[in-house]
Amino acid sequence: MDEEALLAMDQADYMNAEQLAFFDARLLELRQETLDEIEASKVDINYERVSDVSDRATLEEEAQLALRLADRKRQLIPKIDKARQRIRQGDYGYCIESGEPIGIARLLIRPTAEYSTDIKNINEKRERRYEDKR
Repeated sequence: MDEEALLAMDQADYMNAEQLAFFDARLLELRQETLDEIEASKVDINYERVSDVSDRATLEEEAQLALRLADRKRQLIPKIDKARQRIRQGDYGYCIESGEPIGIARLLIRPTAEYSTDIKNINEKRERRYEDKR
């Protein structure tokens, strides 16, 4: 099944077995890609001995950036695992706060999404208000 066929399905078929299998496969693929990217970034971090101070500073800055990127990717793995668990439990595709459908289009963009667009927007506004008060 491709994305177009998924989007063309009737709303009454939301999160049927075929859709769940599609997203499970997509999440599994995303997990492997993420692990591969993390591993590749470890290899990319080059700790060569460089005598020039500016070259060493550049290498250290690049290594710091690579470490931050790898950490961000590492944080995605539990989210993927959690989404796959929701598939097995039958909760995948539904907002964990409101119970409303998240929507195929949103899940295609962010297969680890836990909130509907409306709830996500409300939560982000709440967070911004909290940040502004600090």
